[in-house]
Amino acid sequence: MSAVVYRRKLCGSTFFAVVLLVATQASASEVIRIKIDKLAFSPAQASAHVGDTIEWSNADFVAHTATETHGAWDVIIPAGATRRLVLRESGAVDYYCRFHPNMKGQLHVDTK
Repeated sequence: MSAVVYRRKLCGSTFFAVVLLVATQASASEVIRIKIDKLAFSPAQASAHVGDTIEWSNADFVAHTATETHGAWDVIIPAGATRRLVLRESGAVDYYCRFHPNMKGQLHVDTK
């Protein structure tokens, strides 16, 4: 194999690897952590993107839910447990705890 052909193959492989790395980083989702403690979501407001994961960790001694106001999702989070939900739609999302309706949170979900 000549040096010119070898360099072209090497450059092509390097270019493909860089494109793949950039595409992977651009589409990487994040985990947004929300703690439940003393009958409150913290933070009460959070920003995320479609495809990101919301992770609720319940530090209280009682179960809670993260229930979307219009019923799109309802996550039960037992005492001491952690639960996750992948966001599928953009927009402002209000949620609350069905067991403790004064517990409220809001997500601002953007497209990537």
